Order: sequence, then structure tokens, then C-alpha cells
Amino acid sequence: MRAVSGLCLGLFALILAACEPVATGPGPAGPAPTAPVPRMPPGDAGDVVPRATAQVAARNFVDVIDRVEPVAESFCRSQTTGMNCDFAIVVDDRQGLAPNAFQTVDSSGRPVVGFTLSLIAEARNQDELAFILGHEAGHHIAGHLSRSRDAAVTGAILGGILASVGGGDAAAVRSGQQFGAQLGARRYSKDFELEADSLGTIIAARAGYDPLRGAEFFARSPDPGNEFLGTHPPNAERIATVRRTAAGL
Repeated sequence: MRAVSGLCLGLFALILAACEPVATGPGPAGPAPTAPVPRMPPGDAGDVVPRATAQVAARNFVDVIDRVEPVAESFCRSQTTGMNCDFAIVVDDRQGLAPNAFQTVDSSGRPVVGFTLSLIAEARNQDELAFILGHEAGHHIAGHLSRSRDAAVTGAILGGILASVGGGDAAAVRSGQQFGAQLGARRYSKDFELEADSLGTIIAARAGYDPLRGAEFFARSPDPGNEFLGTHPPNAERIATVRRTAAGL
């Protein structure tokens, strides 16, 4: 991981250039990542907007961090009580990772928002980067990590009880707990994504960006639809959420 603060723009551009072409392998490993951002395969109808050059992409990212981070922190403090709102923005500079952004917390409880190099290269403009950063900050502001953990624990308990009542042995109880935890963690995940989209819209707009233009990132992303136990809502629903929130501003 590479922290953004004090990042050398020239070196960053060289690293960014080295990540092309964008791979489509698994996302970055890390504690409780959220909001992976998939990419439409090259050649699809949505992949028509040209990418920025490596230097422009790097400069766009640094500019967005400079403008959005203080707005996100101020908004976090206005919406929460006692929450750590000192965001750390990091870049996962490992090669071969799919375009992805995630939010987690470090060992001290500080919120961390991470971007893979391939996502920075994939974004077509500053509005998309600003919306994605606002979205990830929204996950922290809404407390989604802790709420997901609580739901997973509840699901594991219920799954274990059901397996036990059904006469299952120890292995069946463990399987019931694992399935219950998975079901519990994902029960609210789509709602969490829409809530983060709404908060990300507000943050991006307050930082002076166009969240509607930023949400055009979804047009180049495969639509998850209403997949059972899926983690993300349909793209059309997400775009509608952004439009509705922006209209309310």
C-alpha cells in the first residue's frame, strides 16, 4: 500500500503507466473491504470514453484527494458523534489487481479508503474519482463495517441453532454457522451500497464535482442485476439513487 500524502506525482504516473493493460484478476486482499468496482470487458458498448494518459490520471487522482478528503471529513464530523473522521487515502500499488476501491479501518480505528492503480487508470475524469471516494467515505460515515459484522454474528448464531435443532452434528452446525454468517452479512449489503451512493453524491457535490457525471462509471460496469446473495444492487437502481439525491441538493 502506498499512502497518498506526500506522493510524488511523477513517480506515481510511472507506476500508473506500468499497470496497463488493466488486469481482471481478484481484488486486493484486506480486512473487510467494501464496494468493489468491476469493469466492463474491453470492446463492450459502454467502453467508448477514452482513458486519460497515465500522467493525467495521476494528477486527476491527486487533485480529487486534495478537494474531496477535507469535505468528506467535515461531512463525517457533522453526521456522527465520536467517530474517527480522519480518513487515510491509500493506493494499492500491487500489479495485476482488478479496478477496485474499498473502505476499512486500521488497527487504531482510523478509516482507510483504498484505490487500486487499475481503478485510477480506469476512471475517465475527476468526477468519477470524486464520486467513488465519496461513496467509500459514505460507507464509513454510515457505519457499514460494524453493521455488517453485527449482522454476520447474528446470522451465524441463528444458522448454528437451526442446524442443531435439526439434529445436525458438529460439522453441520459449523456449516450452518458459516452459511448464516454469509447470509447475515449480505442481507443488507445492497441497501448499504445505495446508502453509500447517496452519501457519496452529497460529498462529491459539496467538493464541487458533478456526481451525475461521476456515476457514469456504472455505464462501463457489468450489471449485477438482482442476483441472490449478491452484494451490489442493479446499476439502474444506483444511478436512480444518485439522480434522486442530486435533485434533492
